[in-house]
Formats: sequence, C-alpha cells, structure tokens
Amino acid sequence: MAYSKPLADDVRMRIGRHSGVTEREMFGGIGFMVEGNMAVGVSDDELMVRVGKDAYEEALSRPGVHPFDMSGREMKGWILVSAAGLQTDAALDSWIEQGVAFAGSLPPK
Repeated sequence: MAYSKPLADDVRMRIGRHSGVTEREMFGGIGFMVEGNMAVGVSDDELMVRVGKDAYEEALSRPGVHPFDMSGREMKGWILVSAAGLQTDAALDSWIEQGVAFAGSLPPK
C-alpha cells in the first residue's frame, strides 16, 4: 500500500520543529515518532493520529475522522483523518499537535 508523499512531506515540515522526532516506513505507510513513540503517520491519503483512549470518542466526532482498524480490529486511541478533516493548515496543525502531545506524554522508548 502506498502513502501520499505530499501529505507526508507536509507532516514532515510541520512536525520537524519538535525535538526527538524520527520517522519510519511501516505497514505500507510512514510513521512519525516522538522519543520512539508513534505520534502521527500517513496511510494511503489519510493522516493517522495517536490521540489516546481518553480523547478517542471526541476525536471521532470531528469531520473526516473514522476509527483506525488493523486487520479488522479497531485500535482504540488511534484515528484516521481523511481529506475532509484536513482542509485547512490549522486543522492539519491541530491533529499533528495532538499526536505529538500524546506521544510526548509517554515514557521514551
């Protein structure tokens, strides 16, 4: 499965201002980690965001958001945001910041 290189480049540019960020191609997409913990990624043409279980239900109520599921199993705490939820720079920035904040709250790996 390929991923959107333009979306990945946009994420890379925006997330690069944070320290401890690395990236890794995985599962046919690309993931951006903070201190070894996944924060956001790009899968196909969607943004994958690690929001955590406490913010999961609220995130699902936002435009363009649906559950991330791996092999038919919903991954609570992870969401996918389609183009409908990424129509402005502010929306993309907000999702990236949410993923970075959650990953940054975890112990480094």
